[in-house]
Amino acid sequence: MTFEWYYVLAIGVVALIAGLIGGYFYRRNIAEAKVAKAEDAVKTLYEEARKKADEIRKEKVLEAKEEVYKLRTDAERENRERRAELQRTERRLFQREETLDKKIEGVEQREAALTKRTAKLEKQEQDMNELLDKQQKELERISGLSSEAAKELLLSNVEHEARHEAALLIRDIEAKAKEEADKKARNIVSLAIQRCAADHVAETTVSVVPLPNDEMKGRIIGREGRNIRALETATGVDLIIDDTPEAVILSAFDPVRREIARIALEKLIMDGRIHPARIEEMVEKAKKEVDTQIREAGEQAVLEVGVNGLHHELVRYLGRMRYRTSYGQNVLKHSIEVAHLAGIMAAEIGANVTLAKRAGLLHDIGKSIDHEVEGSHAQIGADLAKKYRENNQVIHAILAHHGDVDPTTVEAVLVQAADAISAARPGARRETLETYIKRLEKLEEIANSFDGVESSYAIQAGREVRIIVKPEKVNETETIIMAKDVAKRIETEMEYPGQIKVNVIRETRTVDYAK
Repeated sequence: MTFEWYYVLAIGVVALIAGLIGGYFYRRNIAEAKVAKAEDAVKTLYEEARKKADEIRKEKVLEAKEEVYKLRTDAERENRERRAELQRTERRLFQREETLDKKIEGVEQREAALTKRTAKLEKQEQDMNELLDKQQKELERISGLSSEAAKELLLSNVEHEARHEAALLIRDIEAKAKEEADKKARNIVSLAIQRCAADHVAETTVSVVPLPNDEMKGRIIGREGRNIRALETATGVDLIIDDTPEAVILSAFDPVRREIARIALEKLIMDGRIHPARIEEMVEKAKKEVDTQIREAGEQAVLEVGVNGLHHELVRYLGRMRYRTSYGQNVLKHSIEVAHLAGIMAAEIGANVTLAKRAGLLHDIGKSIDHEVEGSHAQIGADLAKKYRENNQVIHAILAHHGDVDPTTVEAVLVQAADAISAARPGARRETLETYIKRLEKLEEIANSFDGVESSYAIQAGREVRIIVKPEKVNETETIIMAKDVAKRIETEMEYPGQIKVNVIRETRTVDYAK
């Protein structure tokens, strides 16, 4: 059994090896056949590709030849065109060269002619200069004047004629402008004043407190002067107790303080109990009463004018002006009057009535605190209005109403005019005799400082100055210029309410005697 098993195994192994070897040779034969077949196919494809490549090469060669031929043809044509253009350009250049030659020849001829003419003109100029020198010397000999003196004389004559013509022109322009402007302005102003109808009597600040008897003076002074010191300390006002019968004089720069002191003193006199504690109590009550009066006065002014939306602090400052005067004119009443006048004139010419009234009412607001702040009341008022966010046009009108800046709006001009009307009307203002006399003397001094003035007179309470000129020194046209120059000097050197009329008079008087 064992032998058979090994035998069978050996046969199986031999058979397997024989199968493997046979399979190997079989696959090899098949692979060689496939390789041979693939080689034949490759050869066939190579032959076809070679043929196709030959065909493509021939086609490309033909196309290249055609392109080369075409390019050569185009190049030859372009060369022909360029040669033709060059020939035309050459002909044109030749023609221009001939033309330039001709022009150069003509220029040379002209230059020669100009040279001759220049030489001739130089000779003529030399002759003329010699002739002019001779004539000038002869003229100087005949006239007895040098050339510089003659120039000065000529310039003086020309200047005199120019001033004469300018004066005539100014007179004509002013005459024409006045014919139209005076009528319209007079109608508008007169209508505004009539409709405003303000009182002509200006209030004055009360500074004298009447007493029931002279014994009250001693009680006001108090033991060792303690009462009067307490009153002066509490109010900031000086009490003057002198020989004036049954009266006490209050002296203070601040009109509000003076009013507080007046009210407090009147209450003390009525009460009869005068001592330091009572004085302080009455002063506090007087302050509250004055504050109430200030607020009510401001509200009444705003209501009377019809201005809305005014800041409450500005209303309070308006009320303070009730106790402020300028040349004896109550500033609050003056402001109300200016507001009405400006509003009426604005309505007549078609300007902004509301803006004109608002600016007119606030134009002097700076006077309510001008004793507390440095600067002109116009600048102080403009700063106040700006602080409380007033309209820029209102601020400008406040700043421009006294000419600190040039007015740029119609409303600012109207406020300026209304302010002058309110201040200048009869009875509106008053001033001390000393100030009045100084103003008149200054007017006459300015007028007399001009050359050719014979005499001058300040009349109409200083609102007009009449100047008599010497007729042999000042002619008719020069009087116009003199009037303007005097007015400018007055505006520059003087301060005055309203306006001043400058009237220059020239007359010739001839006197003879019958013997």
